[in-house]
Amino acid sequence: MKKLLFGAALAGAAAWLAKNKDTAKAYADRYGGQLKGAAGGATPGAGREPAEDRLNDPALARKVESEIFREGDVPKGDISVNAEYGVIYLRGQISDPDGMEELVKRARAVDGVRAVENLTHLPSETAPSKQ
Repeated sequence: MKKLLFGAALAGAAAWLAKNKDTAKAYADRYGGQLKGAAGGATPGAGREPAEDRLNDPALARKVESEIFREGDVPKGDISVNAEYGVIYLRGQISDPDGMEELVKRARAVDGVRAVENLTHLPSETAPSKQ
């Protein structure tokens, strides 16, 4: 019975990878193969703290929010922070390019953040989308 379940799980994983290989490869290429669960020889957390010491994504997003909004120069309601596999996504409108760069810099400085995707935009621009 265990062999049957293991075989079914293995077949399911293989089917998912076959169907989503482009997505998995894109993540692995984009983030240097350091995403949890990414295919293509990925090494999750390579050079980072052990998995049991890492924050989960919602906790990491809250930690980043705490750091980037600490100074009070960025209105909380204008920027949203999300995390996926340790990658922080910043979205919203910000008034100047220097403020945008500072926001990204603060987010990158938080322990546990693997990468930052800046999807913020200036008032005169349209919002970028996640690729």
